Amino acid sequence: MEWTSWLGFLDGHDYTIAREVILRGVAAVFVLAFLSTLNQFPALLGERGLLPAPDYLARTAGRGGPTLFRWRLTPYSDRLLRVMCLVGMLLGVSVMLGLPQQGPAWSTIPVFLLMWVLYLSIHSVGRTFYGYGWESMLLECGAVVGFLGSQEVAPPLLVLWFLRWMLLRLEFGAGMIKIRGDSAWRDLTAMDHHHQTQPMPGPLSRFAHRRPRWWHRLEVLGSHAVQLGAIWLILLPQPVASIGASLVILSQLFLVLTGNYAWLNWLTILVAFSAVSDSFLRWLVGGPFPGWGWGGLGSSGPTDSPLWWHLLILAVCIVLAVLSWKPLLNLFSSHQLMNASFNRFHLVNAYGAFGSMTTRRYEVVIEGTQDPAPETADEEAWRPYEFRGKPGDVRRRSRQFAPYHLRLDWQMWFLALRPGAEDWFMALLGKLLDGDPDIRRLLRTDPFDGAPPTGLRVRYFEYRYASAQERRDSGAWWVRTDLGVIART
Repeated sequence: MEWTSWLGFLDGHDYTIAREVILRGVAAVFVLAFLSTLNQFPALLGERGLLPAPDYLARTAGRGGPTLFRWRLTPYSDRLLRVMCLVGMLLGVSVMLGLPQQGPAWSTIPVFLLMWVLYLSIHSVGRTFYGYGWESMLLECGAVVGFLGSQEVAPPLLVLWFLRWMLLRLEFGAGMIKIRGDSAWRDLTAMDHHHQTQPMPGPLSRFAHRRPRWWHRLEVLGSHAVQLGAIWLILLPQPVASIGASLVILSQLFLVLTGNYAWLNWLTILVAFSAVSDSFLRWLVGGPFPGWGWGGLGSSGPTDSPLWWHLLILAVCIVLAVLSWKPLLNLFSSHQLMNASFNRFHLVNAYGAFGSMTTRRYEVVIEGTQDPAPETADEEAWRPYEFRGKPGDVRRRSRQFAPYHLRLDWQMWFLALRPGAEDWFMALLGKLLDGDPDIRRLLRTDPFDGAPPTGLRVRYFEYRYASAQERRDSGAWWVRTDLGVIART
């Protein structure tokens, strides 16, 4: 009892609301991630996918990331992948319903660790289609947030502080990448084109793009203010830490409204709750202003966590602290890495985005024809394959898909920046020529209703948003310039 009382300062009694938000929110993101995998992985990386996982596993025997698919008893199959996704989704839903939180202190740990193992197994064979910072961020969260514990114990402050360290790496790392990278972030012009050229615009992106220049300057200044300045407030006592976290949350909500970045923004918001105290949240809805402090003892909740729980949390955080050394050095390195992992388990990663800004939007458009002689077919015979998220038809308004991740659409954006003979893209053209049903399900429209075309061509365009007058005259959302045909099959 003496030890538990002495270690009571490690209990974060004033973060019970934040714990539930983080646990249920991260679980919901896992459900989305497994759902995205269930719907898209077989066509992209399955047994007959664009980059088949079995072939990759055979080429990299004994190498590559950790995955259950390397076990002899569990070789890759699309059926096994679907089972893993369904199990992961059921686990996530159980946390969203609050079931593990009703058990003993440790009951949340195996649930999240199993989701982490399952998703790490998938990520390790996902290659280019899983090469995004928010994938590593989800894995890092999955390995850590289970140690927030059930409602039987107070939220551990050490775990909450690690999540703040994660938020600092994410926000400050992104800010430093920008300052060290493109000069547009230093001369405040970075947002002049970003809403138009970002990977997957949303329904409000055109509105945001058409704001005056002074507005875009404020956007850049606001980004710097939060990522380089306000983020440090989360290290201060309450209520200052909650105020700093709230500024991060507001900035992320703006990004949610103006773009499609899968679950990156929502996961950042969830991690930011590690610095938001219950007292602050009660004040927001009309309670007394929170007192100054670190948010530990003195609030409602379990009185004492058991000694074994404190020792377990301490051991976990020591391991995470050791793994934090390289990411810490990276933050202040002149050769800072962006979206990098320093270990095979994607724990304590480096994050960042948009260190280099694009000022023009290019799109690769795939068209097919059923003309018996495609090499001499008229223009009217060529019809485009439309993707769900990326721009194509100039009259189609951009839609909101995030936090759902459209993996093929994102890769098409990267392809347009550097058109070339990517293996996955050449395989995509082959699947379209065959009328592959799995690939067709990833598209918005198939102009031939499943029938294979006699030929394909790949066209290259520059896109820009239609002006107000152009939209009134033609109803177009985009205006595009034809840059020619870059490939035929």
